[in-house]
Amino acid sequence: MVRKAFEAELQELKDEILLLGSMVEHAIVNSVETLKKRDIKGAEQIIAADKEINKKRFDIEAQLMVLIATQQPMAHDLRLLASSMEIISELERMGDYAKGIANINIRMGDEPLLKPLIDIPRMAQKGADMLHRALTAFVNEDVETAKAIPVEDDEVDALYNQIYRELMVFIIEDPKNIERANWLLWVSHNLERVADRVTNICERTIFIATGEMQEVKNSDDEFWHGQKK
Repeated sequence: MVRKAFEAELQELKDEILLLGSMVEHAIVNSVETLKKRDIKGAEQIIAADKEINKKRFDIEAQLMVLIATQQPMAHDLRLLASSMEIISELERMGDYAKGIANINIRMGDEPLLKPLIDIPRMAQKGADMLHRALTAFVNEDVETAKAIPVEDDEVDALYNQIYRELMVFIIEDPKNIERANWLLWVSHNLERVADRVTNICERTIFIATGEMQEVKNSDDEFWHGQKK
């Protein structure tokens, strides 16, 4: 009976983490959508919603602390609870990246976008999709999926590099474009970091299921050794 009650509490915990993840997914996609439309009111709503993301993170953290203190978990359960603490921290930081994009939208004022947004929305959608699947893998303790998702970070990096090259061309053509180029570069940087943090969630999922703490490599890690992440 005690074990069954504990398992119900663990399922409730996972549900809350999925809810937090959904809030973050929407924030990421919406931050770019409002930037694309130069929707300042929408950006302000994203910043306000980040407070709810933070509150949800701290509520889950309190729930985790109670479970650790009262249930005296061992082995697998302890790995799950400790890793959940890390995962909600990763999610909260992703929410901060979305808030950062919303802030950029506001700080741009009346300045028009330097160029139409094409690859940046693709980065946002890809990052949100990776996050969604990573959290599903976490709930199901799906090791194979958790190992496969980080490889897709290469696609996000490729989009980031494409954006960087395009923005450099605008700057070379007219140095007055530097500020507006920097706004978009910071946006793409935030989205690139989202994918990196998805990889961290995948690593935690593998640890929960196997007890082995290991870095999940993607194909460009050797090139970026000690520089990128």
